[in-house]
Amino acid sequence: MDIYLDNAATTFPKPLAVPDAIYDYIVNNGGTSGRGSYEKAILADGLVYQTRKSLAKLFNHNDPKTVVFTSSVTESLNLALQGILKPGDHVVTSALEHNAVWRCLKTLERDRGITISVVPATAQGETAIEDVEAAITPETRMIVFTHASNVLGTIQPIGEIGALARRQNLLFLVDAAQTAGVIPIDVQAQNIDLLAFTGHKSLLGPMGTGGLVVNCEAEIHPLISGGTGGDSAYEYQPDYYPNHLEAGIMNVSGIIGLGAALSFLEAEGLATIRHKEDALMDYALNALSTVPGIEIYGPRDSSKSVGVIPFNLEGHVPEEIAFYLDQECQVMIRAGLHCAPSAHRLIGTVTRGSCRIGIGYFNEPAHIDALVNGLKSYLKENN
Repeated sequence: MDIYLDNAATTFPKPLAVPDAIYDYIVNNGGTSGRGSYEKAILADGLVYQTRKSLAKLFNHNDPKTVVFTSSVTESLNLALQGILKPGDHVVTSALEHNAVWRCLKTLERDRGITISVVPATAQGETAIEDVEAAITPETRMIVFTHASNVLGTIQPIGEIGALARRQNLLFLVDAAQTAGVIPIDVQAQNIDLLAFTGHKSLLGPMGTGGLVVNCEAEIHPLISGGTGGDSAYEYQPDYYPNHLEAGIMNVSGIIGLGAALSFLEAEGLATIRHKEDALMDYALNALSTVPGIEIYGPRDSSKSVGVIPFNLEGHVPEEIAFYLDQECQVMIRAGLHCAPSAHRLIGTVTRGSCRIGIGYFNEPAHIDALVNGLKSYLKENN
């Protein structure tokens, strides 16, 4: 039996309702959303809007029209950063960011003349709110933070940072790639102005889906311009949402699949999902500690982390370990830098990388046992 432990990259399997909804749309509907006045197009448009409403409810956002669909959290982050920041703006960010944030910021630093301050973090990935406040300057326009590190799993103090940003009249952009669908997010209570999310991780939807929740009045320039299905005689991109930031045909089948995943999440309940993943995280940390020579990074407390555990085996190459587990044990894990070299610098693995397991809602203790047995077998054969 194949065992999948790479849920931090994308969750698998998906609830059966997800492919069923996609299949039903493709086979029995196929209409474009917002592009026709015939019945199937209107039905497709309604299903897309229902997904907007479900996302707004999940994140306690009061206006579904400002839930903007994108192809990924990367596009969402670029939309917010490139669409808002101007020459001379200063940005405060974390030491844990994924390249989806960091590369975009560095490109804007080079090409648009913004400046960047990186808030320090401990080797456990923990950030102090005092350090965030100390990084703010008179030129600061935005604070952008990952909600949880995709390398260490560490949950960041988003509520405290949001309150700070609100007091300082700064925009607050949150990358919820690792948390949406497993940790409650409240854009009102946490003072989140812009929430970037992806559909294919803990929201349990298909790849190619994501979005940006716009919970502020900031002017955002579109990344692209084009057809929206309305006001076609107007020569510029409309200024109303969601059309302002959605040009071209959207991924209707994917969005409908995401809608089915959201229904599954609501039925299960985020508290149930979080409780199971926490229990598996604790089980995995205890089981992995029995592997000789293992070095585990990040928090050893599931309440401080999402279901991500990075580790190395002393004297062994992460990619070789991952390949062995896949080929000999049918256990799939991730190895490398995980598109986040900044986080690896904190733990001293930027030249080496690490192995990483990502625990998901459909994993079981037996999957962890298979991983641990596989690691012990690898060591017997390679020491």
